[in-house]
Amino acid sequence: MRDDGLAFSLPRWRVTRWLANPGYPVSADIRLALVGELYGCWSVFAGGAINTIAVAAALALRTPTALFISWFVMEVVICLSRLIVMIISYHRARAQLTTPTDIHILLSVAWSASVGFGVGISLGSGDWIAASLTCISSAAMVGGICFRNFSAPRLVGTMILCSIGPVIPGVALSREPLLFAMYLQMPVYFLAMTGAAFRLNKMLVAVMHAKRESDERAQRDPLTSLNNRAGLIDALHSRLTGKSGDHRGFAVLYLDLDGFKPVNDTFGHAAGDELLMIVGRTLKEIVAPSDVIARIGGDEFVVISTDPALDHALALGDRIIEVMTTPFVLPNGAHVHVGMSIGIAAAPDHGTDPEALLFAADAALYEAKASGKSCWRLASAEANLAALRKVAGDRLTTRPVVTAA
Repeated sequence: MRDDGLAFSLPRWRVTRWLANPGYPVSADIRLALVGELYGCWSVFAGGAINTIAVAAALALRTPTALFISWFVMEVVICLSRLIVMIISYHRARAQLTTPTDIHILLSVAWSASVGFGVGISLGSGDWIAASLTCISSAAMVGGICFRNFSAPRLVGTMILCSIGPVIPGVALSREPLLFAMYLQMPVYFLAMTGAAFRLNKMLVAVMHAKRESDERAQRDPLTSLNNRAGLIDALHSRLTGKSGDHRGFAVLYLDLDGFKPVNDTFGHAAGDELLMIVGRTLKEIVAPSDVIARIGGDEFVVISTDPALDHALALGDRIIEVMTTPFVLPNGAHVHVGMSIGIAAAPDHGTDPEALLFAADAALYEAKASGKSCWRLASAEANLAALRKVAGDRLTTRPVVTAA
């Protein structure tokens, strides 16, 4: 699986979409990852290209007829074209632009058809040295085709058919009865290698699903199923770097429940957990579907408001406070009264990296707490200074006292 973070475009043409389709339903992100695998393993690509060009060149020198020279020219043109398209695709993927995936797939099929063309003319020529060389080369390429492209098993089957299929008419042209055994060998070889590609594809998809689930668990709070701190930082990075597809500004709302400790002390920690889950569900109902919610520890939550208007974030803060000050009913029937203090920071005005934004929002939250709770405060230089003083004061009070002997 790719680990370079590059995303290559899905094919758009009907024939290339069919070739890249694994043949069974997969999610959009898995489909995108499977297409990315078609661009991998440069060593296999280089080995195949060098092998087929070398064989075509040797036979063009041995038998300089129009057919063999044409095959050599075809190999050079197709392999160079594939190399150029792959280089362009990597450059465009790094720039987060559309990649020529359709052309990449069709050139792969064209290359395998060129290999098959060489096999057919070699067998038909009656030159057994040439026939042996091309058949061995073609059979070796089948392994590389399967290994490099099994993320698209239909493409694998098509490429194998194009590369070894011409053996059938080539044997007929050779009029050598002993070679008729290939009529049985080639279909078995084709079915075995194509079947292996489909099995490897299912294994790859299973691994991708397992990795995705593992990544999601690593970024999820187990109690509320919201993002945890790691998921929040990742979401902030995506917004700040434009990977989410939106380069506009956004706001960070740092939330802290007021009166949560009395709930724990009065009704127990299980009731406190129930309250946190209710708060998480309530926040989902309040914010927009595109907003991100995270629980980063204890009774602290963070909301990333994706609306670029700061007025929207301030209105959202009012709405959250209004809802959170109404009584909540716990599963045991108890009515609890809590509130919500909120610190708000806007990107990029109050920070251009996750740590700076969270610090600014946390400083504004501290100011809201100091102002009587159940209110919001917008990040400012004064709020940041107050937070720094609080941190410095906490460090002084926790510093051990050294007395003179």
